[in-house]
Amino acid sequence: MDRTEKREFVASLAAVFAETSMVVVTRNDGLTVADVTELRRRVRAAGATYKVAKNRLANLALAGTQFEGIAPLLKGPTAISWADEPVAVAKVLVEFAKTNDKLVLLGGSLGSQTLSVEGVKALAELPSLDVLRAQLVGLISTPATRIAGVLQAPGGQLARVFGAYAKTGEAA
Repeated sequence: MDRTEKREFVASLAAVFAETSMVVVTRNDGLTVADVTELRRRVRAAGATYKVAKNRLANLALAGTQFEGIAPLLKGPTAISWADEPVAVAKVLVEFAKTNDKLVLLGGSLGSQTLSVEGVKALAELPSLDVLRAQLVGLISTPATRIAGVLQAPGGQLARVFGAYAKTGEAA
């Protein structure tokens, strides 16, 4: 890379850090090309990005952003991943790290809050945003269904009583 390419890379990475809400740092020492390709495919499917960046350039891009706390993690062969939905990127990386011991989670940052490896794993255990929305809709619709059932019950009981009186009147 020449200087202009480096400047452009730092500027684009700084723009990413300004727009995203979650960054995870991993050590990718010894991953094969097939492993990295599979990891990138999974990360992309989750709506996230996985990028191997020179640590010095990544540190320059981190300067002045809310993710400055992850700068000490950028030592050795590292990669950074980011996404707008925090749970998605954490979930994919934690699941891949379970099956491939050469990908090591180093930590991350959720906004200005720096996360340890345990924090990233805890975040990965949370349900995704779509699941949370579905649960919320379920919670909201359940009381409405119950209220409708309760309101219909007296009407149904009255109809059965009137039906019984009508049958006794016809029988007599």
